[in-house]
Amino acid sequence: MVADEDPAKPMSDQAIVNRLQEDGVTIARRTVAKYREELGILPTNLRRQYK
Repeated sequence: MVADEDPAKPMSDQAIVNRLQEDGVTIARRTVAKYREELGILPTNLRRQYK
């Protein structure tokens, strides 16, 4: 999901939770944040690329 996102508007942890819930996966936002950090994926504000 993160690899396919728009670099100008990266998805927040809550947006990732919402998308996973649409697919039938129940997960907490803090769990998404935990795994994002473990995988070395930066938070939204640091992934955003300005033109």
